[in-house]
Amino acid sequence: MSGAWIGNLTRLEPYRPFFIGAAVVAWFFAVRRIFRPAQACEPGEVCAVPRTRQIYKIVFAIVSVLVLIALVFPYVVKLFY
Repeated sequence: MSGAWIGNLTRLEPYRPFFIGAAVVAWFFAVRRIFRPAQACEPGEVCAVPRTRQIYKIVFAIVSVLVLIALVFPYVVKLFY
């Protein structure tokens, strides 16, 4: 994958609000799944293990920051040029 084909993705710019909406909906369901109480997990499930829950929360926070940067970047970059 190179940067040459990424220039063709400008055709998707009109659909940007739909992609942002899909990202927000996916984020909402991820929050519900990751931050649900441990009592909602069955004893044998992965989400019941405290160490796994902590790793999920850390990875979720990192991914959330990256998605936020990707969403805000086109609006902030205009300030630098």
